[in-house]
Amino acid sequence: MNRTKHYFSVFSILMAVVISACEPTNPFNNGPTYDIEENLERDRVIIDEYLASAEIDSIYRIHHESGIIIIVQEEGEGTRPMVGSVVYSDYTGSLISDGTVFDTSLEDVARENDLFDENRDYVPIEFSIGQGRVIQGWEIAFQRLRPGSKAVLIIPSPYAYRDADRDVIPPNSILRFDVDFLGID
Repeated sequence: MNRTKHYFSVFSILMAVVISACEPTNPFNNGPTYDIEENLERDRVIIDEYLASAEIDSIYRIHHESGIIIIVQEEGEGTRPMVGSVVYSDYTGSLISDGTVFDTSLEDVARENDLFDENRDYVPIEFSIGQGRVIQGWEIAFQRLRPGSKAVLIIPSPYAYRDADRDVIPPNSILRFDVDFLGID
């Protein structure tokens, strides 16, 4: 009899949690859901217009099914990185909307764009594919490049910072990264 009461109590508590999660006053309901497809559709139009007018030299372009564009300017050699590979790259990130440079691993580029921070080390970025330390667009794009490649990555907002407001990067921004893929471990 005691076991039945115990199971009934546990069941009642679980049901209360499930029902309260459906309530409109749920504290975990933080607003509207981010619409990936709608943003990709909007971004595709903007990216197409940008690429039609931007003069970017390339050997070839990869139009990934995600909407990411990888414009290879110099082909590297060797094996492409995969999940678990450590990637080393120099980069400069800018907004395709107006060309504003918002980040770089290169000190001279930081100085030219009034981004220089004397407390920062300007060294190549190092990250492991699949660990989530960089934006998803980089995870996808770098797996299509060979070490030694130089490329321009055009990253739609759903694979960048989505609708987050990140100081110099407005919500839903499409990003351009000029990368010098130095190597992998």
